[in-house]
This record gives sequence, structure tokens and C-alpha cells, in this order.
Amino acid sequence: MTFPLTWLYAPGDRPHVVAKALGCGADVIVIDLEDAVAPDRKEYARAATAELLADVPPVPVHVRINALDGPLAPHDLAAVAGLPGVSGLRLPKVTSPGQITRIAEATAPSGGGAPSLFALVETALGIERAHAVACAHPALRGIALGEADLRADLGVRADAGLDWCRSRVIVAARAAGLPPPPQSVHPDTRDLEGLAASCARGRTLGFLGRAAIHPRQLPIIERAYLPTQRELEEAETIVKAAATQQGAQALPDGRFIDAAVVAAAQRTLSLARSD
Repeated sequence: MTFPLTWLYAPGDRPHVVAKALGCGADVIVIDLEDAVAPDRKEYARAATAELLADVPPVPVHVRINALDGPLAPHDLAAVAGLPGVSGLRLPKVTSPGQITRIAEATAPSGGGAPSLFALVETALGIERAHAVACAHPALRGIALGEADLRADLGVRADAGLDWCRSRVIVAARAAGLPPPPQSVHPDTRDLEGLAASCARGRTLGFLGRAAIHPRQLPIIERAYLPTQRELEEAETIVKAAATQQGAQALPDGRFIDAAVVAAAQRTLSLARSD
């Protein structure tokens, strides 16, 4: 399996920016119809996105629609949900599993199935219901934090104040059988050292990859989340040892391995990418 590590946001009312983003090397492009678009540009953004995604683009494209409880979301869904170029719909400020179910049912074609849905948890209520949201519907393929709105809702000032929420969403995703969530965006596009340090901490918490708002952030994120050569070598050693001897065992260097250690090593190898 190939895991997306970079998710690049691009404003829906700037189709030329979206077109450039498609060639930037991100694993997924997220066309934003919500926060990045001014109120008087919403209709244009929706129409431009629908035109752009009438054909299948070279990389997966998700569309972040407007607030689920607002008047714009139904129009967004009607315009983009069934387009050939839409790989997923990102749903902002999700607070209940019922919202996921309603969107899945509303976007399911007559032949069955529904587009892949991704929930953004951005409020205290959403955090409290994270596991229920993650289990809401088979069409839900991932959850993630929206940290800017969450900071405002909680009144958090220091970055560490969000760590419990981050862990909560990571645990909720894994408990529901979903992939580890990507980190939320690093808002300072020129602070690449800060981005690298933040990614390193996010990796220790259990995130996998990160959303970005500028192409210059992509290589920093990818470098932080790809396994190092040493990590790959250690994982290969573990997997080879497990293939020759069943059950728990000790490696020549004294490390003890069992099924959980082998599973972690296999995941590390699955993240390896060829140049």
C-alpha cells in the first residue's frame, strides 16, 4: 500500500494555482472551497473546480466543501461529488457521526457506493465524538484535525496545549481501522526549521504525513515522514528474522521481537519510496 504523506491545499477560486499545484509533487491536492475563498467568490470557486475536475487529473484531488450546516454545502456537493476528477470530499468542522451518514447517503450514486469522505475535527465537541465520527460510515476513509479552528475554540495559546487532542484523534482513527491521520498545516510557510521540528514531533505522536499550504513545505514534510536508511535496514532485519523463525525471538544484537514489532517493521518498509 502507498500512503499519502503530503496533502497540498489550493484555493478553489484560483484555478491557475490549482493547475500549478497538480505538478508540485504532492501526493494529494485539496481544492479548498471553504476558508481560502472569500464569500463573494464562492460561486466562482465552485464552478471553476467543477470545470477543472470534469476530467481525471494526474494526481488524486480532494475537495473541501463549505460548512455542513450552512447553505453552501448542498450546492458544493451537487457540483463536485460525482465528478470524474474528485477522489475524495473533505468535510469541515464535523461534530457528529450523523453528518457523515447524511453526506454519504446524499452523494451515493444510484448504483451504490459513495465517494471517499474525510472528516475534519475542528471543535471541542468534535474531539469528544472523534471515535463515533471515525466509525460513522464505510465511506469515511480518514479523519484529521483542523488546528486553527480548534485553537480558537479551546483558547489554546501554546502548541503543546493541543497534544491531548492530537492523540485523541490518532487513537480514534486507529481504533476505527482508519489510517493514521496527517498533521494539520504549519501556517508559517517560511519557517521551514519550525516545520521540520513540528513534523518530527508529530511523527512521535503517531501522525502520518501532513497537510501543506505552499509547495516549499512538501519536501520538508516528506523528509520527516519517510523512514531513514537506518530505519529501513533495521526493519528489513526484523522482517527477515521473522520469516526464518516463527514466534518471539531475540536478534543477535539483543533486541527482542514479536508479532507487534514485526508489524511495525512491515509498516516502515511500506513507507519506502523509490527515487
